[in-house]
Amino acid sequence: MKNIFDLLPISRRQREKIIFSLMPNLLMELFDKYLRLHVSGAENIPKKGPVLIIPNHSGYSGLDAMILSHEIVKLKNRIPKVLTHHLWFASELTAKPAQKLGFIEATSKNGLHELQNDHIVIVFPEGERGNFKPTKYAYKLQEFKRGFIRMALETHATIIPAIIVGAEETHINLKKIKFGKNKFGVSLPVPLNVFPLPVKWNIKFLPRIHLPYDKGAVSDSALVHKLSEQIQIKMQQALNEELQQRKGVFINRPNWLKDTLKNFGIKF
Repeated sequence: MKNIFDLLPISRRQREKIIFSLMPNLLMELFDKYLRLHVSGAENIPKKGPVLIIPNHSGYSGLDAMILSHEIVKLKNRIPKVLTHHLWFASELTAKPAQKLGFIEATSKNGLHELQNDHIVIVFPEGERGNFKPTKYAYKLQEFKRGFIRMALETHATIIPAIIVGAEETHINLKKIKFGKNKFGVSLPVPLNVFPLPVKWNIKFLPRIHLPYDKGAVSDSALVHKLSEQIQIKMQQALNEELQQRKGVFINRPNWLKDTLKNFGIKF
């Protein structure tokens, strides 16, 4: 079924910008204020060409992906595509809003297609291991999946690491449970809260990374593993530095939250 925007005599790209600027834009602006968001390093994002933005992942809800996308649109006037967990597309109820937010299913094919069309693609290299991990492991990067390296090599895309501080505490995850023992099993988080807590967020885009290799390097597994590991180490160091400079999580830290987390072994 067509919506009103499909009837407008404009291009698909222009329709996307109009849709993105309405309800999602208003909601994200409210979250910007609520979370007292601060963004730095946006000058590192190229104005054109294929770009892979690789952030740390946390908070289980996908709020980090939404806010990151919104900021890129505001700062660079480029609409990113977010490679997203397949559960977002399991039903029409979640798939439609996900598509309006620029979410696409996390497959190499989808990522390569967008990069070959000179778009920005956001990839969370930790995947669900980062997103669904218990909060007691906050800001400890989980092993990166290496698909983003292969996509960068295949398309000569610029890699921009991004670190997000605040999302770990905005949504508290008590544990992760898995249904099914094989690789097709489904993992789900066990959250403490559904509505986001008022934690101050900092997003920092790190310097650009250009991989000086031709497409043939895609098949060099040892090189791909080494490059992924090097970038993960750089991001972990940057996260550690940001955490050392952090002045506080909340303006006034709620005692009930501190006591509850303590019972689960989470130091806050």
